[in-house]
Amino acid sequence: MAFEVLDEHEQGELVQKWLRENALSILIGVGLGLVLIFGWQQWRRHKTMHSLDAATQYQVFSDDLAKKDNDGAKAIAAKLQSDFADTPYAVLAAMRLASDEAASGDPADVNKALRDAYDHASIPALKTLAGLNLARAEISQNKAQDALKLLDVLPQDGYTALRDELRGDALSALGRSDDARKAYTDALTHLDANAANRAFVQMKLDDLTGAEKKGS
Repeated sequence: MAFEVLDEHEQGELVQKWLRENALSILIGVGLGLVLIFGWQQWRRHKTMHSLDAATQYQVFSDDLAKKDNDGAKAIAAKLQSDFADTPYAVLAAMRLASDEAASGDPADVNKALRDAYDHASIPALKTLAGLNLARAEISQNKAQDALKLLDVLPQDGYTALRDELRGDALSALGRSDDARKAYTDALTHLDANAANRAFVQMKLDDLTGAEKKGS
């Protein structure tokens, strides 16, 4: 079959015909594309401003803590949790507030701050860190069983040695010496030889073993 090349006029006619038949679809496609691009830019701008606002609030929170303005710090921490719960700053503020409350010796406030941090954390690593701090607080308040339950459901993101150490603390508090010894041993396997807290974990394991020998 012969193949005929269209001349420029015929090609132009075909293009114009195609454009007339598809003009509406083209306009709709271009319009949707512009809407999506504009929407994406607006969303990115909103996220950026949202994060900057959260960072500013966190700086005010830090300044209040430095000035010992606990009421002001608590107010900012509450604002971060209500308006900026999707940012890491809400979690960091809650954990710092818990640390400050621990120094003042108010267990109820410590637990509330750490629970808020844990509940609002959207980043797995931060949720794990908040949960570990909450578990430590629960153990110190004779709530070892609650601590164990929490440790079991934490996201599996890092802090393996600390998780095992706290599990050992909880099990030891519950009188489950064999399980506690295993947990401390597991913690040691995840700690470098020069890790700052390795000697402390080893001391817990040795104390547990020594107490059992005395009791036998």
